[in-house]
Amino acid sequence: MKASSPGHPSVRARGHVSLMELVGAGDRIALFVLPVLVVGVAANIAWPELFGVGGPSRALAIVSIAMLLPGVIMWLWSVVLILAKVPHGELITTGPFRIVRHPLYTSVALLVLPAAGFLLDTWLGVVLGAALYIASRRYAPAEEAALAAAFGAKWDEYERSVLIPWL
Repeated sequence: MKASSPGHPSVRARGHVSLMELVGAGDRIALFVLPVLVVGVAANIAWPELFGVGGPSRALAIVSIAMLLPGVIMWLWSVVLILAKVPHGELITTGPFRIVRHPLYTSVALLVLPAAGFLLDTWLGVVLGAALYIASRRYAPAEEAALAAAFGAKWDEYERSVLIPWL
């Protein structure tokens, strides 16, 4: 990552970051997912019978809501922490970041998109969630390398202490 990436010492010295610096790998992840979204929505409109999940059934709706609620909470909590801490050059190690290294990407990919898709009677949420997860796994290592370079031992300790490091 460039020297102006979140958490990089030059960002901490300036005391502020731009929107693009806050985004991290999000722009590359979005570009990866965008074609899947466009093709998926077009296919879902053209052939809704192929994408339908059957209603959803009562059981699927309950499971989807049970996935959606913690997913949205984790996503919002992550956004708040990012907006509060990254501009000050702080490494985030609490809240959802204590559970997984990339809770914003993970919660949306594995909980929010699939659950919302099921509630909207489509498998498209699962497809989009899978694309988002693959993209985040592809681009997250660059963010992690920049954080390791900027925070050194503090990053190493965080990386060892996160509860689910593989997500």
